[in-house]
Amino acid sequence: MKKLVLAAALLMLGAPAFAADIQISEPFMRAAPVVGGNGAAFLVINNHGAADRLIGAEAAISKTVEIHTHIKDGDVFKMRKVDSIAVPMHGSTELKPGGDHVMFIGLNEALKEGAKVPVTLTFEKAGKITVDVPVMAAGAMGPGAGGAVMPGAGGAMMPGAGGAMMPGMKH
Repeated sequence: MKKLVLAAALLMLGAPAFAADIQISEPFMRAAPVVGGNGAAFLVINNHGAADRLIGAEAAISKTVEIHTHIKDGDVFKMRKVDSIAVPMHGSTELKPGGDHVMFIGLNEALKEGAKVPVTLTFEKAGKITVDVPVMAAGAMGPGAGGAVMPGAGGAMMPGAGGAMMPGMKH
């Protein structure tokens, strides 16, 4: 019995270490003025420990939150839901426009530039980590881009895209 209690205590002590190993940097979303439209969050997952996987996300801002990637189909990129995104041991994974991202489907409210949206990311080992994601201008390429806007976007969005898609991409 003592061994069982000791093992359980050691497991509980180890769990916070996994969460401490994962750090989120450079989070951002693009402004999306349409309620009911879609949006996306982009960020960098830095892992200072064992390999992990992003397996889910949740936020009150939308009806549905999914993990997505882009797949090239001929000359067109299409977004697809995925079950997880690998985060390598002592490495990082970037969720970026045109690649992996957290997708918000059916926005409950508009994403206004300057706002911050709380998003809870769920990792297989690290558990849940909540991050406040700042909303940048439509077409923004991220905080590390010095405020650059996607070429040709002019700050405008494609109809129904909520600022989450680039030209040539389909959902």
